[in-house]
Amino acid sequence: MRTVSIIENGEGQTIHLPAEMAYDGVDELEILREGDTIVLRPVRPSWLSLVDLPRMDEDFLQEREDVIECVRPDSGA
Repeated sequence: MRTVSIIENGEGQTIHLPAEMAYDGVDELEILREGDTIVLRPVRPSWLSLVDLPRMDEDFLQEREDVIECVRPDSGA
């Protein structure tokens, strides 16, 4: 466990994450308070974020070959 200072600024408080606790390749963190504990975790895309993606063209996957052949076992009936 490490101890860090809290810096007061006009919009709230700031802390400096030590290098060994840095998030590599993460641009945003979610922040959550659980009692007197603050939890930081990387923002991960959810299914709700699909709404923000551009729509596919009308012919999307029209010429796609089947990757897996649909074969059903003989039921023997």
